[in-house]
Amino acid sequence: MIRAMSVPSFMDLALMAAAEAGKSGEVPVGCVIVRNQEVIATAANRTRADHDPTAHAEILALREAAAKIGSERLIDCDLYVTLEPCTMCAGAISLARIRRLYFGATDPKGGAVESGVRFFDALSCHHRPEIYSAIGESAAARLLHEFFQERRQWAPRLSVAGDPLKPLAAASPYAPSKLASLLTGRPGLYEKSQTDLPPACFVPHP
Repeated sequence: MIRAMSVPSFMDLALMAAAEAGKSGEVPVGCVIVRNQEVIATAANRTRADHDPTAHAEILALREAAAKIGSERLIDCDLYVTLEPCTMCAGAISLARIRRLYFGATDPKGGAVESGVRFFDALSCHHRPEIYSAIGESAAARLLHEFFQERRQWAPRLSVAGDPLKPLAAASPYAPSKLASLLTGRPGLYEKSQTDLPPACFVPHP
């Protein structure tokens, strides 16, 4: 359990998935989909492992959840993801009719919910979920910062071998200077009590 609580939250499960992705060399983003207080899908980024630019955590979780319930409409489902969804993932979330979207760290360069194109505010968006941001923000941002910091330290040697992680690290919005507001600004899940959180954030007791 990532947080010192007797009952882990759904976002904690997404953070665990993100941490495992980071260990395998993927950008550490994790996603969980919940229906009726039950986790029906868990995924993390697999773009490098699958050689698939669309294999974001949200896309993989949406596919798994749709297959599990036998419908492309994930009505009454909530999605928890550690990083603000990009335009592609926001579009998929809308098409799936996700009820609530909870995300952790904002993504100033690639996000499309509170950043960038603000997809759900567009007239062409046919479904807007309830949106709750900054859930587990500090932990999610820390995972990303540590991942890209490690890649930057190895970048000179990796570039000799032509490893694609060097430009990825250089382009990351999570350089230490840009992380300051995330790590010291708005309170993340660590600083919030259970009563301060929006509905359905916590896994029920067995």
